[in-house]
Amino acid sequence: MPDKTPIVMSLAERPDLFPRFHELDGIWPTFMGADPAVRTFREHLEDFSEYLLVAFDPDEPDRLVARATSIPFQLARGDGGPEPLPDTGWDQVVRWAAADLRSGAEPDTVSALEITVARDQLGRGWSRHMVAALRENCRRLGFDTLVAPVRPNGKHRHPQVPMTEYAYWCRDDGLPIDPWIRVHARLGAVIEGVCPLSMTVPGTLAQWRNWTGLPFDASGPAEVPAALVPVQVSVEHDHAVYVEPNVWMRHKL
Repeated sequence: MPDKTPIVMSLAERPDLFPRFHELDGIWPTFMGADPAVRTFREHLEDFSEYLLVAFDPDEPDRLVARATSIPFQLARGDGGPEPLPDTGWDQVVRWAAADLRSGAEPDTVSALEITVARDQLGRGWSRHMVAALRENCRRLGFDTLVAPVRPNGKHRHPQVPMTEYAYWCRDDGLPIDPWIRVHARLGAVIEGVCPLSMTVPGTLAQWRNWTGLPFDASGPAEVPAALVPVQVSVEHDHAVYVEPNVWMRHKL
């Protein structure tokens, strides 16, 4: 693991880097891009430029090694004070952020959405630096809380295990067994709970066959590579739906 810190900047500081923001291949499976909330977020990228970070290798300043996305939203909605973090996780904070833009509501919370590291740089510690950079960016922008609907990157190996169990599996040293949850925990985040309906991906069977290469020829739950839980298939109605649980983690800044 390199003992060096990446050069991190926001796209608000360097709008010329917008064309390079999607230069890195994401590690999410193809079907995740069909979540309607993902499309909503992409439509508003420029509106959230202060919350989008890119990182370059300090030894090769033109080499993009990672990116991090986050989004501001208002958790204290209406007159009832702050709401609990939503069961609909990732999708909900994107919808709230888009609605807040339209209404002019003042955000009070920032949610991390995704961190992507260059494939040839995985395992070299950049992800930890990017979570730390998101924390510092939130602090710089005047927020005291960063939350994250974390997508545990080891959960796909245990699709039948409920997230309410998997999220709390720990190693002998007390740290989470999941590598991605562990990155956040080492930086001080705590698990606030599971958001069981965090991301929803609907599609026709033809779309799912195209996304995965699988036949989808029987109704019922289907295990799909890189999915955290089974996809629910209905041959009779020609559709399948994937509802992904994530893990809410909170960083107090």
